Amino acid sequence: MALVRADLGPEALILSTRRVPQGVEVTAALEPEGAPQETAALPPLPQETDAPPAPVRARPETDTGFSYHGIPAALAARLAGPDLPAALRAALRFGMLPLVRDGPPLLLAGMPGAGKTLTVARLATRLVLAGIKPLVITADGRRAGAAEELAAYTRLLGISLVVASTPATLGRALAQRQADTPVLIDSPGINPFAEAELADLAELVKVSGASCVLVMPAGQDVAEASEQALAFVPLGVRHVLPTRLDLTRRLGSLLGAAATADLILTEAGIGTGATDGLAPLTPEFLAERLGHSPAPARFPVPWVPGKSASTPSRLEARNASDRLEARNASERLETHHATERPPARHATDWIRG
Repeated sequence: MALVRADLGPEALILSTRRVPQGVEVTAALEPEGAPQETAALPPLPQETDAPPAPVRARPETDTGFSYHGIPAALAARLAGPDLPAALRAALRFGMLPLVRDGPPLLLAGMPGAGKTLTVARLATRLVLAGIKPLVITADGRRAGAAEELAAYTRLLGISLVVASTPATLGRALAQRQADTPVLIDSPGINPFAEAELADLAELVKVSGASCVLVMPAGQDVAEASEQALAFVPLGVRHVLPTRLDLTRRLGSLLGAAATADLILTEAGIGTGATDGLAPLTPEFLAERLGHSPAPARFPVPWVPGKSASTPSRLEARNASDRLEARNASERLETHHATERPPARHATDWIRG
């Protein structure tokens, strides 16, 4: 180092060193006199302000069509016109869930994480609040904790949960069904492009004779969602129930999948609650979400099989939700204090074999 500075001066910069047979080779350099020094400009610090952040718009003001939502061009052309609800009704199919008290079971199918378990819990809650006790079955033997997650809801509702993860046990579980009792089946999440997984789910559908409903999260890539929907069609899927509409601003994947696979739009997940987390999908609701109506999105009252005249209102559902929360708190309090009493019977029936 001293030799380098003696030869080049104190401003010398050491660039590299390496060992050679004669000793150590040092590579050094000097900056030319008067050379400008480049400095990277730092971005300015944000100024503190008390003003609230600007609201996030649902879609750009300059977008007067469907490009923001990513709606396929062919479908967008069919939806063009002054009356969007009428165009939606003509281009897509709308209907109720095939949930009948004395009809085929309702099996919810979909990919992992689509929201099938929570949707089963919501439908079961709706039925219980309407005075109907369903038979709830989980056939999900793949995901760890799947049965425990659903059991947390059925325990609060005061109904049993039957665990049947194979076609044989599912058949025996359905044999316990009593007359005039709707059946809800939570199926394992599958990869619809894997033939083995699709075949396993097809066997569950065959044994149960269930009406299969596709549960699909909104906000996906349009092409991916359409291909997924088509992959489930061979299982007999005719209805779709999208989830996460409260977290999704673009509806292209939902509308594109429904149009491509010719699926019936039924209800949608619109929140996290068990009592008010589902709402029927109607042309008017979708028109509002697509930004073609000045009115805010309103959620219609959900449908309950055999209880159309006494379907609980949203206020009644909220009151029922409060009662469920109070019951949950009461159960936790009793469990904490009842140290000398045997624990309450778990509201889950396990079927083995």
